[in-house]
Amino acid sequence: MRVELIKSMEWNHVSDMISAAKDDAIGKRSIKILQVGDVSFRANCYSRKSDRIFKIDTILALVPVTPRERIVV
Repeated sequence: MRVELIKSMEWNHVSDMISAAKDDAIGKRSIKILQVGDVSFRANCYSRKSDRIFKIDTILALVPVTPRERIVV
């Protein structure tokens, strides 16, 4: 998962993250990754509108958000 985080940070993508909380609740957030460490990473969380620190091992899925193409051929 760390490799995907680094790629998302390098490509400057906004991503949807699904993660598990301490109480085993599952949550979804839209984030933009700012810095990746060995066990955690820092990201701008659009849900909370602030920078947050997340543990890498709690991530269940990470999907880049891509804008829809609106060009009609």
